[in-house]
Amino acid sequence: MVLKKVANLGGFFAQKTDHPLANAREFRKVLSELPKDNAFKALDEITGWLESLEGANGFPISTMYEVLEQLEEAAQPHLKRLARDYFGTARLSRSEENRLWSINYAFSTRLAAAYERCLLAIDDKSQSGELAKTVLPSLCVRLMMALGRALKWEQFHYGPSRDTCWQSMGRALMAAEAAGVAGKAVAVPGRNGMTTPVQEYQKVMIFQAASLDSLLPVGIELAEHVIDHFLSGFVFTAEAQIDSVYWVDLKLAQPPLRLARMPAQAETTQRFMKPGSAHEAMRAVLDNLERGGDMPPEINLGGQYPVKLLVAVFRHLTNYLSPMPPQRLHDRHRVTHRMAVLNGLVNAFVVFSDEFGGRPAGLPTETWLAENVSRGGFGALLDKVPEEWLRVGALLAMQPEGGSNWLLGVVRRYHRMSENDARVGIQALATKAVALELRGRNTTASYMAAAGTSPALMLLDGNEPDEFRVILPPTTFDQRESLEYVRDGQRFQLNPVALVEQTADYELARYRRTAV
Repeated sequence: MVLKKVANLGGFFAQKTDHPLANAREFRKVLSELPKDNAFKALDEITGWLESLEGANGFPISTMYEVLEQLEEAAQPHLKRLARDYFGTARLSRSEENRLWSINYAFSTRLAAAYERCLLAIDDKSQSGELAKTVLPSLCVRLMMALGRALKWEQFHYGPSRDTCWQSMGRALMAAEAAGVAGKAVAVPGRNGMTTPVQEYQKVMIFQAASLDSLLPVGIELAEHVIDHFLSGFVFTAEAQIDSVYWVDLKLAQPPLRLARMPAQAETTQRFMKPGSAHEAMRAVLDNLERGGDMPPEINLGGQYPVKLLVAVFRHLTNYLSPMPPQRLHDRHRVTHRMAVLNGLVNAFVVFSDEFGGRPAGLPTETWLAENVSRGGFGALLDKVPEEWLRVGALLAMQPEGGSNWLLGVVRRYHRMSENDARVGIQALATKAVALELRGRNTTASYMAAAGTSPALMLLDGNEPDEFRVILPPTTFDQRESLEYVRDGQRFQLNPVALVEQTADYELARYRRTAV
């Protein structure tokens, strides 16, 4: 990082004006020398300069704020480019994903820390270079945007999240309210149109309340844009109303909570939220999409998204940001039970195959601790996160300790409590399945010979009458093509009904079976 280069400049912090960024000519040189054709290197250098400010005692605070504004503006094209790389690549390697995640997260957290330093200095007369209170609306907006961006990148990794960020955001909003500028509109880089301190706080509060830990990162990114568009329809109040759904206390290091019951004591720092007209507006868009309609042109989502993803995200948001957010379908029962876990269709195919059966040696088995169970699935605790494959939508084969049967499930929720510990919510797909080798029935004999067969799992329970659900490799399902397989000397044909779910790892489809 740049910090290493800076640290070698003897007597770097000897005087308050010795920092290169405090000198206008040196700062212009720093900006002009940022790489223009390497977004990662440019953002890495900007982040290094932000890191160098953390130890710059005596740096004039008014100059620091101007420097931060320009560094943030200089970072914008590089942030956009790296976001395209993060979401636009079909399948990033884990190392590349971590590389992109780390630089984006580091930039956001260091920028937020620097802006918070400026906020705390406004009323501190001992600080060098007094910061004019006229910048307060812009400062509060920029601080909350940086904290919100860091929170989003934490969500991309499903945590762990820092509760202290809510105290920092609350402090910024209270400062803006005390100065009478919480509703003052300002223009800042990275945001279309004007925004206000209170709007930025509300946006992040809704983002947190939306329970996005069951969406993939691209769905989380899309959800942020949807929330931004429908923000004006949500209703925020300083006192609880009969239909308030979520609440937060600006002075606490605590994220927004569902209003299951009133807070123990009313405080002037408490804020309450309800969906208002936003829920019906999002519902109308979802209904239109499900009928095959187009996304309304006035809704700017920052890019083009597949219809299936749009439907999934709008369905999630209308579910969780509703007047009555969803409750659990099935009661949970606490247990403490170890289970063996295998990831992916290939491993599941092996354990459900008659040829192998049981638990063949050599498979990459994880051990997880089931801590609750319901009719719909499990909650599990992990003390070592398998980062190479664990994600929302991962297919699992599970075997309870001491048992001989395997179960099929899929990860629906994922929350990291620390670097090593995580909790996952697993939906049970089936308790019985058979491994099949499928071949396309409508293909030519020469193509079939070349293509061979595809591994699949036929689920034997939880199906519609006269149907079977089948787990297939990605891009296998075709509404126009039947599949066939041989079992116990009998040939069967599977006729497609519908594709139920499609992920990067597998497809789940419904078929009707006939003997051939």
